[in-house]
Amino acid sequence: MSETYNFISSMKDMIPDIPVDSIVSRTVHDDEGVKVVLFGFAEGQELSEHTASQPAMLTFLNGNAQLILGDDPFTAEPGTWVYLPPNHPHSVRAMTPVLMMLVLLKDRG
Repeated sequence: MSETYNFISSMKDMIPDIPVDSIVSRTVHDDEGVKVVLFGFAEGQELSEHTASQPAMLTFLNGNAQLILGDDPFTAEPGTWVYLPPNHPHSVRAMTPVLMMLVLLKDRG
C-alpha cells in the first residue's frame, strides 16, 4: 500500500499550553485533498470575520466560543461541529481557552 496514514492519540497534546493573549496553530495534516489545522485560543482571543475559498469544517474539542456564521450567532462547546461552504463569512471568539480543529477540503479538480 503506497498511502500512509496519520494517527494522533490525543489532539490536546499537540497544544498543551496556550500563552495568554495568543492564538496558536499547528498543522496536523496537509496533502492534495485536505488540510487539517489545530487552533488553540487563549480566553478572549478571536479570529475576526473572514471567509475561506474552500469548504471548511470546524470541530470544537475544548472550551467555549462565540461563533458568528454569516449573521447567525452561536455558542460552541466541546463536541460542536460546523460545516461552512466556500466563501461563507464567519468569526470565532474564545470565551474560555479553546481547542478547535479546522479541516479545509481542497479542490481536487
